[in-house]
Amino acid sequence: MHKIFVAHLLNDYSGSPKVLSQLLKGWVGANHKVHLYTSASTQGFLSGIEGVEVHHNYYRFHRFIPLRLMVLMSSQLITLMVLLTQVRKEDVVYVNTILPFGAAIAGWIKGARVIYHIHETSVNPKIFKQFLLFWVKVCASEVIYVSDFLAKEEPIALPSHILWNAIEDDFRERASSFQRQTGPAGNVLMIASLKRYKGVDEYVEIARASPQLSFELVVNASGQEIDEYFAGRALPANLTVYPAQRDVHPFYQRADVVMNLSRPEEWKETFGLTALEAMIYGIPVIVPPVGGIAEIVHDGITGFHLNGKDTFAITATLQILFGDSAYYDYLSHEACTHAATFSERHFLRKSLEIITPTGHLDSGTAFQKMEHI
Repeated sequence: MHKIFVAHLLNDYSGSPKVLSQLLKGWVGANHKVHLYTSASTQGFLSGIEGVEVHHNYYRFHRFIPLRLMVLMSSQLITLMVLLTQVRKEDVVYVNTILPFGAAIAGWIKGARVIYHIHETSVNPKIFKQFLLFWVKVCASEVIYVSDFLAKEEPIALPSHILWNAIEDDFRERASSFQRQTGPAGNVLMIASLKRYKGVDEYVEIARASPQLSFELVVNASGQEIDEYFAGRALPANLTVYPAQRDVHPFYQRADVVMNLSRPEEWKETFGLTALEAMIYGIPVIVPPVGGIAEIVHDGITGFHLNGKDTFAITATLQILFGDSAYYDYLSHEACTHAATFSERHFLRKSLEIITPTGHLDSGTAFQKMEHI
């Protein structure tokens, strides 16, 4: 049986490793042999997945960009050299995001299938993005996009698939068992990376402009990084900031509205997993008007398309939501109904169809296994 060699640069609590963790569990459940090359010294969604053999890629994130680039390059050189001794022609090399190019080069040299799962489009500087896309075009056998938007934004002349992200079954079950109180209580939530282009500063200003509401911000960062980011700034009293959380259910259970305020001119959201998680809880969402995230949120039906810099429009929308219970209940119902269509079973089935070479599917065994995932 062929092996699947998976490469992901940084294991943390952001969206792309979370999606990958779903895939890894599904592949292991379908009896695939999976080797994962990632930053094994960090904790994240890729930690402790049963049945996955983890290998350290020796990458660590550094704020100093030149050092970060040096570590990235050395990490990919190590991954390339190691995989050249491990990968066979019949294997699959699965590259999650466009960053782990060393694994792609190794797979290409060994004649294996190289599948890129492309999550992002906003990679800077432009020359670095061009460098990474060069290796996609040279090494990839086929590519997977997370949305129609991304496929149009980054067209690559290779066989391609659209694989929409999905809500995990256990997440869905926990959300469905939660009994939400009737009517919104005035709680707003945003879960994001601690980056300016993610709209963190705009969220603070919206909280400041809405003192009658309660705001929570969960960022993919440590307490020290939070202190450094907001150093010298007084945060509004109605805003609480939390470091990275493995379990976000308590936050969704308290929230009445969830926001994604990414700046479209700097960072186009290609999907928006937190928006989908919020909707499965029946929470209306406010998201940017462009990108893949706008595809999954129906404006005025499951949430709203608003630019995060338009503080007036967002605060006015919050007033409408918290002032009209009937309209809020309509949005909540539609959000939950729409989110339910993003099935994990369909997501994993399609991924198995992609990674399983034609003619090597063992009498549907993989799909039979999927019935138990």
